[in-house]
Amino acid sequence: MWRSAARRSSLFRRLLSSSSSAAASYAPPAVYIVNKRGNDILNDPWYNKDTAFPMTERDRLGLRGLLPPRVTCFEEQYERFINSYRTLENNMQGEPDSTRVALAKWKDLNRLHSRNETLYYRVLIDNIEEFAPIVYTPTVGLVCENYSGLFRRSRGMYFTAKDKGEMMSMIYNWPADKVDMIVVTDGSRILGLGDLGVQGVGIPIGKLDLYVAAAGINPQKVLPVILDVGTNNEKLLEDKLYLGLRQPRLEGEEYLAIIDEFMEAVRARWPKAVVQFEDFQMKWAFETLERYRNRFCMFNDDIQGTAGVALAGLLGAVRAQGRPLHDFPNQKIVVVGAGSAGIGVLNKAKKATLKMGITEEGHNQFWVLDKDGLITKVREGLDPAVASFARGSGPNEIPDLHEGASLVEVVKKVKPHVLLGLSGVGGIFNEEVLKAMKESDSPRPAVFAMSNPTTKAECTPDDVFKHVGENAIFASGSPFSNVSLGNGKTGYANQANNMYLFPGIGLGALLSGARNISVGMLEAGAECLASYITDDEIKKGILFPPVSRHITAQVGAAVLRAAIAEDLAEGCDGVGPKELSTMSELETVDYVTQKMWYPVYHPLVSKK
Repeated sequence: MWRSAARRSSLFRRLLSSSSSAAASYAPPAVYIVNKRGNDILNDPWYNKDTAFPMTERDRLGLRGLLPPRVTCFEEQYERFINSYRTLENNMQGEPDSTRVALAKWKDLNRLHSRNETLYYRVLIDNIEEFAPIVYTPTVGLVCENYSGLFRRSRGMYFTAKDKGEMMSMIYNWPADKVDMIVVTDGSRILGLGDLGVQGVGIPIGKLDLYVAAAGINPQKVLPVILDVGTNNEKLLEDKLYLGLRQPRLEGEEYLAIIDEFMEAVRARWPKAVVQFEDFQMKWAFETLERYRNRFCMFNDDIQGTAGVALAGLLGAVRAQGRPLHDFPNQKIVVVGAGSAGIGVLNKAKKATLKMGITEEGHNQFWVLDKDGLITKVREGLDPAVASFARGSGPNEIPDLHEGASLVEVVKKVKPHVLLGLSGVGGIFNEEVLKAMKESDSPRPAVFAMSNPTTKAECTPDDVFKHVGENAIFASGSPFSNVSLGNGKTGYANQANNMYLFPGIGLGALLSGARNISVGMLEAGAECLASYITDDEIKKGILFPPVSRHITAQVGAAVLRAAIAEDLAEGCDGVGPKELSTMSELETVDYVTQKMWYPVYHPLVSKK
């Protein structure tokens, strides 16, 4: 599973030689001037090299005698960590408590992150598929649930309801002169776990780790943010260890005033920063997106990122079911979950059908359910975002499918091509529901269990291939293992996670210097992602490519080109929109690749 040092080095050399721009990474690393000496350097994870400081640096930085005498190279440190991690893994084999195992792995990586960021990110980049489930979903859900007890070292910034009027000055407490990427949450809807208050800070931290690993955003230029406006989680309010404000959540104009002040503070100090909103409850997710999308370079990953990945999966499912893409508007889709992610997917899919020439009037290929069952037009007090997808009456409706109908009843009567879950209710696609899906009008029914973390997934791939059949297509938000179906056949457990898309969106928006992030930019990224799946892979039931920097660079380049085409690009780091517009498609990919940060040790010189 782990690459040897020699193989890894060889792989990286081939990667560098694959493009002329990437070959620039062969240049000697730049010298860093530091205002620190001795233990101050060893205690700074950005500059610390542990035992890799050469003797000349130990002398000039006042480190002689503070480290073991043997100097080790980067590769030896890498192997030491991997061996230590593997020992931990072996020692915990057979542990009945999966929570304990997951948190132990997270703690091991977190200790490395707190000590040596360069080594940490190299480990993460080289083993992204192995470690992404630990630094992000599903383990990040456990981390957020237990964050107050796990807290050891502050990461990111905390803006609270008590800081009103002070944020414009507070923003300058962050030590970085430049910030390129900010991920912010208010902790109100963490994955499928609900209101976790200030403990939701684990989400921006984990998300930005993936930005660094997958998109090459410089980790010195990222900022995780939690907006603590209180919590309505009584369990947290009564918890003596809870580190957030002990007050109910702000609502209405009081709430929006806090978000407004934060966004203005960010623009004042870092006007070119890309801001990603993450895990806001539905009413505020849509409100803040509409409030800021045309004024700031921002996007909401739950509404827009998840929607883009889900749409790529839905279009892939059409192909896997043996139908042409233009037949997508005829695909019957049952959606369980009417929150921000669910409605985001519906809006994205609806726009796709309109682009295919379907008129909006009278066309509704979706059956949407929430906790009260099927949503129809007779339901009172419908959120406007949901209302356009409510079922009505007429020739396109299924007789006797009434308001509040159960999931089993809907599946049996609709016989959908796709069952899509964004409910946050673990196991809701039970045996009865899945057996009903076996009677789908498609010979290859598709089941998307997209809720996070794993405990909240609507079902598992084993459930689907057992009850729906070996021809089924499965995708989930959290990682699952593929399923052996016998006779050499495999049931593929696609991970329809937005980590495939958001790093490229952020990277492309940043390098284009986009004033804001448009629908066209998001669609360009999603279409680029979908293009990486071949017909042979689709036939096998594979809907998504593996996570890789190569694909992120391609997605980022597609987003950048869309920003130029829509006249939204203002340029970045001295490369203006005119220069960007003259680049060919290949040159744009090379440019994006060259801008991606890669972890190497830099020579240090102290001014102190």
